[in-house]
Amino acid sequence: MAELTSMRNIGGEMARKLTAVGIDSPEKLTEAGAKKAFFRLKGTFPNVCLVHLYVLEGAITDQDYNCLPEETKQDLKAFSDFLKGKTAV
Repeated sequence: MAELTSMRNIGGEMARKLTAVGIDSPEKLTEAGAKKAFFRLKGTFPNVCLVHLYVLEGAITDQDYNCLPEETKQDLKAFSDFLKGKTAV
């Protein structure tokens, strides 16, 4: 099984956090998807932010997190805002 750190954007700290919430492989991260993985992270690590969500999406889609398409970033921001209670989805 490959290591999480073999994925683009995933360093040691992010891999540690993902493992702490039961996501310990690239396959599990891909299966969960960025939003579900972020939701799980947020429950254990309340200080994770929008950039972490971008990092997860970039890892899954094999893109640098700062090069995600604008439409994707807007969707992820709306999800993050929803979790903060700022908007209704």
